Amino acid sequence: MRNKTFVPVATFKALFKELFTWGLIYSLLRQCGLRRRCPPYVTSVELIQSMVFHTVAEAGTLAQHVKQLTGKNITDGALAQRRALMPAAVFEELMAAALKPKADPIRHPDAFYHGLRLCGVDGSLFSVSNTPQVKKQMRKARSRRGRAAFPKVGAAVMVELGLHNPLAAALGAKGESEMTLARQVLAAQPARSLLLGDRYYGVAAVLVDLPAQQERHFLVRVKENLKRRFLESYPDGSALVEIGSGKDKRLAREILGKVQRAGRGAATTVRLWTSLLDWSQHPASELLALYARRWEQEIFYKELKVDARSTPCLQSHTPLTAMQEIAALILAYAVLVRYRVEAASVGQVGVLRISFLKTLQVVQGLWQFLEVTSDMLTPAQMSLVVRRCLKRIADMAIPKRRARSCPRKLRQPVSSWPRLRKNTYGKGAVDYSVGEIYA
Repeated sequence: MRNKTFVPVATFKALFKELFTWGLIYSLLRQCGLRRRCPPYVTSVELIQSMVFHTVAEAGTLAQHVKQLTGKNITDGALAQRRALMPAAVFEELMAAALKPKADPIRHPDAFYHGLRLCGVDGSLFSVSNTPQVKKQMRKARSRRGRAAFPKVGAAVMVELGLHNPLAAALGAKGESEMTLARQVLAAQPARSLLLGDRYYGVAAVLVDLPAQQERHFLVRVKENLKRRFLESYPDGSALVEIGSGKDKRLAREILGKVQRAGRGAATTVRLWTSLLDWSQHPASELLALYARRWEQEIFYKELKVDARSTPCLQSHTPLTAMQEIAALILAYAVLVRYRVEAASVGQVGVLRISFLKTLQVVQGLWQFLEVTSDMLTPAQMSLVVRRCLKRIADMAIPKRRARSCPRKLRQPVSSWPRLRKNTYGKGAVDYSVGEIYA
């Protein structure tokens, strides 16, 4: 066990204070038009802090968690009135100030590729309960089976791959498309980074607008029917092409390859565009295998929407409070990333082998214990408690993943997927082969 930990020996209040200073929060409130007419019983800082804690705390109402953090008694109805006066822009500014890169090239080599920080971007939807306020202000999406069961709040998040650390987020409750939200997030791509995206982002209109300064690169999958201008073929099988949207043009490398699991059926054709133009330093086969890391973005959403929450719908009853709840959930996730990273360092394992759900469960108990005993334990004793909790999390690390995959079929198909009649499993390494590109 290590004798020193980078996670501060403190309660949730101290961790939250490290993300934001009180002066920053009050300045953001003034920028959003909120003025303090008289000293409130529960300050705005205490309310925001309690909302973030409430999203990941154990069972209890928001009023109970406010009392746990501040010692003040207030009803849930009074808190609902306070939340109705706090615009969503406050939480958007808080996320912009708090969500920062955390991976270190030495401690977390899996989060980098040739010195470039690996980032992923994708969108998701959160269901909101059918309350009268929600049904009046939000519209349900229409599908081929009719209207959706619940209205949705859209979210687009950029994640630091290798740590599942959120870097930027955009929320929308007015039916904004994923692309509208994603464009707000793409502008926050950090310097010296490589952005991975699926086919939704693999269009020229998006790629030509991505920032290219300070070594900001992209590696995205594109559809087979997208046009480009062929310029030159390279010895590794890739090709230099020109993509354009209107008058805007940009050079890119195109990679056409096949991915096949050993012992499985037909191979899957993958077409990629990347801004890494040096084929000798970034071979096509290497980038083809690297693109599989994009799926970590989906695991992040699973941890955020399933592991960190126990209900299929948000607990909020209005569109405004629903956006506040999602923002608070993302901020709480950023706090928990610190424990996850340090537990991985204690156990000398990769960060993603530390279970987010187990980390959350242990940290919930740790926060409760430190809150109750903060005036009874010395700093040395509290430090020992934190180190032992980190050691417990590290001892429950996830085993290395087996080299197998399940068939992509459904037992009761409702789409073009073939019907699953018998389970089969393929074992072995994934084979990547680069095909030849023609003009």
